[in-house]
Amino acid sequence: MSAHPPAWHPDPTGRHEHRYWDGANWTDHVSDRGIQGTDPVQPASGMDALDRAMVIGNEGDPNRIREQIHGDERGRRYRSANIGEAGFQGGGTIFTEPILVVNQKAKLIELNNQYSVFDQHGQQIAAVNQVGQSAAKKVLRLVSSLDQYMTHKLEITDRAGRVALRLVRPAKLVKSKVVVTDGNDQEIGRIVQDNVFGKIHFTLEANGQPVGSIHAENWRAWNFNIQDAAGQEVARITKTFEGFAKTMFTTADNYVVQIHRALPQPLNALVVAAALTVDTALKQDARGLG
Repeated sequence: MSAHPPAWHPDPTGRHEHRYWDGANWTDHVSDRGIQGTDPVQPASGMDALDRAMVIGNEGDPNRIREQIHGDERGRRYRSANIGEAGFQGGGTIFTEPILVVNQKAKLIELNNQYSVFDQHGQQIAAVNQVGQSAAKKVLRLVSSLDQYMTHKLEITDRAGRVALRLVRPAKLVKSKVVVTDGNDQEIGRIVQDNVFGKIHFTLEANGQPVGSIHAENWRAWNFNIQDAAGQEVARITKTFEGFAKTMFTTADNYVVQIHRALPQPLNALVVAAALTVDTALKQDARGLG
């Protein structure tokens, strides 16, 4: 974000629609539905801003995170990823953690995609926000499913509010494509859908060359394995069941991502981007297909 001029951006704390970036730091100036106000980036309680946003609902409950990863010992109320020990030591960012838990913010009506990203210990390490939506597009989301054919843009910010990745899924008719750039808008690569029928398959491309691929393991595209160019599995995406009530009455989707080993760039960034955009790329009318 240091290369970006002062401007309003999606609030990285998740508490407001927008927060003002002064060119060097996030300020206390916020905006909701065009009405400006102030809210300290660091809450008065001393709790980290992202930590406070994290505990709204149960998306960031450390016990819930553990259940998503390992299962629920009290009766398996949730479908978990059943992951054992991590393959390598994490470094505290989306690019260095072996396990990422991606939880969509639960809403009765989903007009703006928002996700929180946690490490295996339940610490929030990033936020994902959909940006650039017009009022007309939000109306379409409310009354129809036509927005699935339109352009979608996501920004991934770290705990300090810096943009780590930008993901753009251009307007589509049938197949999806996601352009992945870094915080300075330099293209890293692309995630390109290869087929429509059967088990969905994507190619990870960098400089026009394949560096990996994503393979759905069932027709509903709930679980994916990610392979490098040699066909070796390097990561796995598992959708976790969020509980009956949440499934029936909200639009939230939750995923656990396991990266088996430290990966070279640009494959590493594309694997992370795939985990954070696979739901948007495959969003369909029927719940569970995306």
